[in-house]
Amino acid sequence: MVSVRIATWNVNSVKQRVPRLFPWLDERQPDVVCLQETKLADDAFDELLGKELADRGYEVAVHGEATWNGVAILSRAGLDDVVAGVVGAPGFPNPESRAVSATCGGIRIVSVYVPNGRVPDSDHYQYKLAWLAALRQMVAAGPEATIVCGDMNIAPTDDDVFDPDAYIGQTHVTEPERAALAELQSLGLHDVVRDRWPGERVFTYWDYRAGMFHQDLGMRIDLVLASGSVADRVEAAWVDRQARKGKGPSDHAPVIVDLDEAPDGNIGPVVPPPSAPVTKRGAKKLPQG
Repeated sequence: MVSVRIATWNVNSVKQRVPRLFPWLDERQPDVVCLQETKLADDAFDELLGKELADRGYEVAVHGEATWNGVAILSRAGLDDVVAGVVGAPGFPNPESRAVSATCGGIRIVSVYVPNGRVPDSDHYQYKLAWLAALRQMVAAGPEATIVCGDMNIAPTDDDVFDPDAYIGQTHVTEPERAALAELQSLGLHDVVRDRWPGERVFTYWDYRAGMFHQDLGMRIDLVLASGSVADRVEAAWVDRQARKGKGPSDHAPVIVDLDEAPDGNIGPVVPPPSAPVTKRGAKKLPQG
C-alpha cells in the first residue's frame, strides 16, 4: 500500500484563507484534503483556486454555494465516483452544500460540514439530527474502506470541551447530538485521534473572541472517523495547531492523519501544544455568555 496523508480543515471561507492555504499545502504535503465552509459557488472556487491546485497535482471535487456552507475534496491519490450531497438528506428548507464524497486511493472519503443546530430543540437542531441520520444511511450503504471527516459540530464527550459547565444549555454537547454521532460510529467507524490519544487535552476549534485560543479554551468538533481496515493503517493522528496561529487564521485547526507511514513521526496530539492552558473548572465562560 502507498502511504497517504489525509487532512480535514474547516477554513471558514476559502477566499479569506487563500494566503494561508497554499503555504500550508506546500508545508504539510497532504495527499487528500477535505475542506469545509468554503463559502464559494463551484465555478468561483475553480476560478480562485483551480490553477494553483492543479499545479500542485490536486484533482478537485467541490460542492459549494455562495456565501454559506460549501465542502471540497482535494486529492493527489485519485478522485473517482464523486457524489455531491447526501442522498435523502433534508434541507433547511432547501438542500445545502454540506457533503461531498469520492474514492481516493481505494478509500471512500466523505467530507462533511454538519449543521450547527443553533439552539437545542429549535427547527435547525431537528434538521441537524435528521441530516446526521441521512448521513448514516449513506455511509452504511457504502464500501467498508471509508473515512468520514470534517466539522461534525459535535463534541463527542465532555473531555472534548474545555469546561462542560460552560456549555450547559448549548448545542454541540447535548445527548441527542452525541447519540446521533454514536449511531454513525456504530457502523464501525473509529475516532482515530481519540483512539490514539485517549487521555489528552485535544481541541480543534477556538472562538475568535475573548482570547479563547491563547488560553486553549476550545472544543474538539473536527473529527476523522475511519472504518476498521483504514484505522488499522493509522500511524499518526494530530491537530495542526500551528495553522490556527498568526495572521488571518480560521477559527478551526486542521486534523492530519497519516496512513502506513508517519513522515513527521508520532509527534503528539496537538502540534505545537498550548503553552499555558486554563484548566480550572468554572473559571471561564463562553464569549456569548
